[in-house]
Amino acid sequence: MPTETNVLSVLMVAPRYFPYIGGIETHVHEVGRRLVSSGINLTVLTTVPHIPHTSLPKEEVIEGMHVIRVPAWPQERDYYIAPEIYSIIRHGKWDLIHCQGCHTFVPPFTMLAAKKAKIPYVVTFHSGGHSSRFRTSIRGIQWELLRPLLAHASKLIGVSRFEANYFRKVLRLPAEQFSVVPNGTTLLPLAHLSERTSTQSLILSVGRLERYKGHHYLITALPKIREQYPDAQLLILGVGPYEATLRELARKVGVADYVEIRSIPPSNRQEMAEIISQAVLVALLSEHEGHPIAVLEALSLGRPVLVANTPGLRELAEQGLARGVSLKSTPEEIAAAALQQIEAPLVPAELALPTWDDCSRQLQSIYSVSARREQCAS
Repeated sequence: MPTETNVLSVLMVAPRYFPYIGGIETHVHEVGRRLVSSGINLTVLTTVPHIPHTSLPKEEVIEGMHVIRVPAWPQERDYYIAPEIYSIIRHGKWDLIHCQGCHTFVPPFTMLAAKKAKIPYVVTFHSGGHSSRFRTSIRGIQWELLRPLLAHASKLIGVSRFEANYFRKVLRLPAEQFSVVPNGTTLLPLAHLSERTSTQSLILSVGRLERYKGHHYLITALPKIREQYPDAQLLILGVGPYEATLRELARKVGVADYVEIRSIPPSNRQEMAEIISQAVLVALLSEHEGHPIAVLEALSLGRPVLVANTPGLRELAEQGLARGVSLKSTPEEIAAAALQQIEAPLVPAELALPTWDDCSRQLQSIYSVSARREQCAS
């Protein structure tokens, strides 16, 4: 049901969007503005915590994207229960709906409304871990409950081969329903960055401050790392509820003076590039990742990367893009792996990383096919 003007009208639905920080938020922003530049009429529908007198506008235009924010409950948890999403989709007129993410209450609201409104939809999984052991343990039940809605999607998109294969097996759906569209990277090339000026051995860990992100492994390994590199400092970039626990852990193991925790505004790619370029090691020891943007950014800047041998990250180690380490390792073993990657860095000599331009072009192709298929069916 394409619009009369032949301009494809797409609604992209995400649990959160800028100014909040995260992988999905970055993905939506980077591909969204490129899709607008390519001629797509794009609306971003997202949520904000239900906080009275919130300062974020309900609607605004950001780089050509019409952004609509609706309240979500409860404000202190990441369930994102936002029933207004359903009513907006049911009464809207879009050619296609793209649901970004699959872990919250946003996807079922989105897919059910799109199905009822007879609007074709695609879903990008953006799978990841969770600090709640209970939430992690019921993932299988969650996928089974979502299966009827996911089976109705025009296309199911994984950000890595691992993610697409995982959901194809779990959902028991045909392979042709799945596509792989990796995240991209747009950090500045090394020639545009300042020369390294720091005399410290900076180790960088990037990601939301949640337990499953694994920042604590670096903190407990830091004393052993500092035995060989007394100037070693750990910088953790992120925000989240685990910050107080991480600071207490650093104090407990005696490295509080050598651990810094802070965040960078998501729009400040220059500062992020500068910091990554200063690091002797970039680590991501998460329990689960789809296709981590932080690792792509580090690799694009030629920095050695240490990842956990866990779903979504193991694939990078197997491709020779990073060094892997088991999360069952002791702090001494984590430190040894970090030191090995610092002293004998495994850094690919030739690297062809996906870009956000590549990502948006692939999505645009999926959109066109899905909308055309719906037009023929109707």
